[in-house]
This record gives sequence, C-alpha cells and structure tokens, in this order.
Amino acid sequence: MSKTASLTAALVATFTASQALANAADLTVFDWSGYEDQGFYGDYVEKYGGAPSYTYFGSVEEAFTKLQSGFEADLAHPCTDALRKWVAADMIKPIDTSKLENWDKLMPKIKEVDGITIDGQTYMVPFEWGNTGLIYRTDMISADDVSLQLLADPAYQGKVAIPDAASSAFAMAALATGASSYTDMSDEEFQKAGDYLRAIHPNVRFYWSDAGQLDQAIASGEVTLGWGWNQSELNLIWNETPAVMMRDVDKGIATWVCGYVHLKSAKQSDEQVYDMLNALSSAASGKYIIESWGYAHANEDAFAQADPELIETYGFSDVDSFFEGSLFFDAVNPELEAKMLKEFERIKAGF
Repeated sequence: MSKTASLTAALVATFTASQALANAADLTVFDWSGYEDQGFYGDYVEKYGGAPSYTYFGSVEEAFTKLQSGFEADLAHPCTDALRKWVAADMIKPIDTSKLENWDKLMPKIKEVDGITIDGQTYMVPFEWGNTGLIYRTDMISADDVSLQLLADPAYQGKVAIPDAASSAFAMAALATGASSYTDMSDEEFQKAGDYLRAIHPNVRFYWSDAGQLDQAIASGEVTLGWGWNQSELNLIWNETPAVMMRDVDKGIATWVCGYVHLKSAKQSDEQVYDMLNALSSAASGKYIIESWGYAHANEDAFAQADPELIETYGFSDVDSFFEGSLFFDAVNPELEAKMLKEFERIKAGF
C-alpha cells in the first residue's frame, strides 16, 4: 500500500470514528444529575462510540414545566407518579415494546405499576426503583429515637435537609401525619401535612435539588437528618460516614419507580432511541446500578448477576414485601398536586 493510500485510509478511519462520536452525542437525554454515568448504557457506547448529550432537571415538576415551555429532547427520565400528567399534556410517545430486547425480562411487578401502561398503551421503560427515606447520623441519633417527627424537634434547628420537590415533601408529610392516602388527601389531611412541613421549616438548613449536596452536608455533620434516596445512603457508607436510612415501615418510608420515556419532541431516529432504551434495560446496566448506586433495577436477570449481599442489605430480595411495606409514589390527584405545589412554595417562603 502506498503512503497516500495509507494516509487516506487513516483519514477515513478517523472521520468514521469522529462521525460515530458525533452521532452518539446527537441523542439528547433530559435527566437527573448523575445519570450520564456510562455504566448505565454500555451497549449504546459500544455501538455508537460515545455517550448521548445530557441536560438536567432537579425535580419532575421542573422537568414538566421546561418541556411545556418548548424544551426539546429525545428521552426523559420521570417517575411513574408523573406519567399520567405527561401523557395528558401530550408530551410522550407510546413505547413499542416489540423493539425492546429486554421487555420480557423486566419484572412483571414493576411493569404493572400505575402509569407505565395507560389505556392499553405503554409509555415508560421502567429503569430503577428504590426508597426515599430518612437518612440520619448514627453517631448523633439513636435508632430508637429516630422518626419523621424528629425533623420538627427544635433541637435540630438548622440540621435538617429535605428535597426541593413538593411531591416528595408531601409524601413524607403524609407518612408523618398518618394520612390515609398520599395521592388523594382530604382537606383535613392536607392541612395536617402542611402544618407538619411548616413545623419542619425552621429546622431546614436547605431544600436540596442535587443529592450530592445532601451527601456532603451529612458527611460533614452540617446536617444530621435528611430525606433522601438510596444512593445517598450508599455514598455515605462508602465514605465511612456513620449514617443509614431508617427502614422501619411503621415509622415511614416511601417507594418509587422511575424510567425512560420517548418524548414527542424527539429528533433522532427510533433506531437510536431504542438502542439507548435497550442498553438501559439490560442486565449489565442493572448489575451496575445495584452495586454502584444502591438502587434496584427492573431487569430480573440483573439480580442473578449482582452481589447478593448488597441485594439483601438494600431489601430488594423480596419485591412484594418491598412494595407492600411502604407508601408508594403513584399519580397524585391533579387538583391536589396543584395545591401541593402552591402550598410548598408558601412554606419555603416562610408563610
């Protein structure tokens, strides 16, 4: 081969590689911070030579508002309690499950969660599921003393952090005040939940929108009680911080399922979109999220591949008990949701 031919071949190879990377980044994902982690979609990277482009939101409410205002992406990552609202707003396309390589491997219990299928159409590929619960410093608070009521104790002024998200805050309040329903509270139950959040407000150091902010504050001792996700507990344990999540069902813990939806604003081909969905729903992705993030995955095969000790530690070994033993995030009555959003902003403002 001549030098000219060799140079041409090298240039073609370089162009092809750069083209693959550009194509990979053409897919846009609207997501929570941290989910750009390539451990979640290794098969996509292998095929396209790189990662998609990511834009982030701090809450599902923020994501909905941004999409309504015209923001465009190919995929988004809401949780099931938001799906009916997103479908009603005509934001997402039905999922063609025949294009999903792993659909039959996803847990039936997860696929049956309210919102994933609406009026016979599937709208989400469930990805991860886990808990939102009270994480506390075990060297500062006794396991016997910890409870959701402790968040309002004046002794913990400036030592509390909860999410900057109305749905999560009111779910916690519903658990703390014994509401019969989180998704359709009576006026009296709503009043009690609001009063509880007002009682907590003077103790709140900050309302977090980035879980890393919560992790750092608990690790430093700036915060001793925080309403957070499994990932935060795992990060703290790995950093040798004496902190755990309260998993006493009677004292209050919530369960959620989140996943990926195909937005109507999508510009990329179905092939590229479904390649990403197949990568996210693979057993390899599930093994990674269980072992590295402390969340459970929708793919049943992931549990056979992941560390069984971790599965047991996080309480994922018995799916039925996991779901039945906690408050479940389902779609909230629209009128109630609007009240929650308005009331939460008033509470944060000190009213």
